[in-house]
Amino acid sequence: MARLTARRALHAVPVLLVVTFGVFAVAAASPFDPVRAYAGTAALGADQETLDRLRENLGVDRPFTARWWDWLTSALGGDLGQSAVMRQPVAEVIGERLLWSTLLCAVAFAAAVLLGTVLGVLAARRPGSLTDRAVTSAAYVLEAAPVFWIALLAVWLFALQLDVLPAGGLTDTGSDRVTFGGLTEHLILPAGVLAVSQLPWFTLYVRQGVGDALAEDPVRGARARGLSERTVLLGHALRSGLLPVLTLIGSRVPELITGALLVETVFSWPGIASATVEAATAVDFPLLAALTTLATAAVLAGNLLADLLYGLIDPRVKLEEM
Repeated sequence: MARLTARRALHAVPVLLVVTFGVFAVAAASPFDPVRAYAGTAALGADQETLDRLRENLGVDRPFTARWWDWLTSALGGDLGQSAVMRQPVAEVIGERLLWSTLLCAVAFAAAVLLGTVLGVLAARRPGSLTDRAVTSAAYVLEAAPVFWIALLAVWLFALQLDVLPAGGLTDTGSDRVTFGGLTEHLILPAGVLAVSQLPWFTLYVRQGVGDALAEDPVRGARARGLSERTVLLGHALRSGLLPVLTLIGSRVPELITGALLVETVFSWPGIASATVEAATAVDFPLLAALTTLATAAVLAGNLLADLLYGLIDPRVKLEEM
């Protein structure tokens, strides 16, 4: 396990280098002007000399390769730079928002895996039954629905029509204190929407995996020995059928991050979404590079986690050979 982790970490280095270089290259080609974004409305009445002097102070008048190299060498030393649009160090911007984004993604991902497993098993028990058709039909419908559409529908139904849950934010209006009860209440809608967006994939994978496992000879042999249906389903078919789901964990991380950005925007969740949008529109090189690196590292970590879980659960797979 340690060897696999070290090898993947070593392979991640060139990937992160290429990603950060690409971010600076794309940002340099962007039509957005970081100077005007930084100055705001004051840029409308400023003369060209003032704008040029501000461009020099921000360092955006230099080639993007030089800016990328300066940022990279500083980042390796622990300094992620200063965010021009947020007017604070990049490390502080990420530190203030990362906890809330991580909480949202973790709760949503856990709910999607648990509920998807239950629905997938229920559908796989009797293929072609009413339950199977209902679960698979709902999964295909949700799979085609954009996450922002689901979020807006959830706000309309639960916040505006039923008035049972808050429409967004982290605390109630006029309050700056975060409590456990208030946080839980405000987390239900965004986490639920994000979980629903990931639910179809886990449901369909579990249904297919468990359905295939129920048709295998070992499971048939367990039934022939007189074992109860619950023991056969949970003790044999489910364990075998969950193996493909483990590989799905890593592949769903990119979409989970993308979905989280949209959900945070709709629900005004104080995560990294707003920082990402502002960094992109303002061409904030240090902040944009740090957030992209963080997202890339999360994807690589998800793939590593999926491989580790697969190797630990499936005795046929040897981690040292992966």
